[in-house]
Amino acid sequence: MRTLKLHFPGDALPTLDTFLKQTKEARVFRRTQAVRDVVKGQRLQTVSDTLHFTYSALRKWVHRFANQGVQGLVDRPRPGRPPKVTCELAHHLDRLVDQDPLQHGSSHSQWSCQELATVLARQTGVQVSRESVREVLKKKAVSYSRPTGRLAPAPAELAWASLELAALEYQARQGEIILLYEDETVLWRFALPRAGWWRKAQRARLPTRPLSPSQIKRDESLKRQAWVRYRSWSRVTSGVLLSVIGAVQYGTAKVFYKIVPHFDAQELRHYLHQVMATFSKTGKEVVMVVDRSGIHRAHKLDATLDHYHSTLRFHFLPAHCGHHLNPIEGFWRVLKDRIGAGRCFPALHQLYQRTRHVLMAQHERPIYAFHWHHIPPRI
Repeated sequence: MRTLKLHFPGDALPTLDTFLKQTKEARVFRRTQAVRDVVKGQRLQTVSDTLHFTYSALRKWVHRFANQGVQGLVDRPRPGRPPKVTCELAHHLDRLVDQDPLQHGSSHSQWSCQELATVLARQTGVQVSRESVREVLKKKAVSYSRPTGRLAPAPAELAWASLELAALEYQARQGEIILLYEDETVLWRFALPRAGWWRKAQRARLPTRPLSPSQIKRDESLKRQAWVRYRSWSRVTSGVLLSVIGAVQYGTAKVFYKIVPHFDAQELRHYLHQVMATFSKTGKEVVMVVDRSGIHRAHKLDATLDHYHSTLRFHFLPAHCGHHLNPIEGFWRVLKDRIGAGRCFPALHQLYQRTRHVLMAQHERPIYAFHWHHIPPRI
């Protein structure tokens, strides 16, 4: 084993530390780390045993650093066919994907990889495969995916709805009415991926969709049949979804809820009767803020609203304003994390029990802090 006789510049350690922070390749990082240990004064054999390098390979990288600096730690260009998709061609493809396909003779409003390859060949004369197009776009952080998000409400409608709610909240503070913000949500009995502590063997194996669409449809159909016939959770033995109807009283953290296997106008009618049984003795009008979904405007509710004439009325929010103006939307997000984050329930009845437990605990120890500007007088 020959003795290593090399001279390193005085700023070798700061240079290696800076290069370690900048490099993104794992193998270059390991080389730099090993060379830095040698520069610090450790023996080659000790470093090679610790970092699992062969002695000859480590000696080679130390010599390269001594002669060429940190650039000697980077892989040299390897022989082989040059890539067909050059940097200039990749930039051209990146600009092309932002253009309208219809302007280039396509019959579709969205690009496909094959159509991009065809147009690229027509404009540049370079034939590339659709897989090459996909790889280039992936490196450019462009992927074919469905956009997610909320539809933005009209600014004028949002401002006007805020003023109307401010007037209702003023009446609630004066004790003239009881103001409720109502909404519905759906719970899924399979795992909801969330950030948390996971073992590597389990993290990627959450059965987020273990049933096929046909199986889900069949289970949901059996669930509806059992509920319509018996209206008892003990009789529901199948299904993957359940719904929660809830309303929070303005100025409090009280959430009046009803857990149902599915949400329809009939279940909403039962929920309204449940709410009015609580507030009918107060002698005050109950104003329920709802969105413009079809169920809230269903004709099946006419008889119920007529029955509670002058004691219950709906206040409809403008389209797409629910996430901005309805405070119970934030409560649903926290509720779903508490119930199903990273969990899989073998049966719908277990999901029902878990949901009921979390909602009952909300009254004793609130899981979500509703932020009200003013608190109305107690009833």
